[in-house]
Amino acid sequence: MTNEFDDNSFWAKVKGFARTAGREVIEKALWLYFAAQRPETPPWARAAIYGALAYFVLPFDAVPDFLPVVGYSDDLAALAAALATVSMHITDDVKEQASEKMNAWFGWI
Repeated sequence: MTNEFDDNSFWAKVKGFARTAGREVIEKALWLYFAAQRPETPPWARAAIYGALAYFVLPFDAVPDFLPVVGYSDDLAALAAALATVSMHITDDVKEQASEKMNAWFGWI
């Protein structure tokens, strides 16, 4: 098992579990993902982001994702911790990219 972030695993998890995970989890994951893609985001912030996103995509985590209601709570906690750490890099542009992606995939605005 690797702790490295992987783009393909991220997109597969987001697409496969978006409805189950819910808007809040997916929105936060996309905010982090798009913030990490910005050249202005410093390496330390990318490291925090990719750590949280790696936890999000790992198949084994503290609370199994298949459990109703609580399954994604640990994923959301990891994403929230990363967001608190890198919040200054979550720009309006990043939020707009996430909104556009969610709307294109699911009709979520």
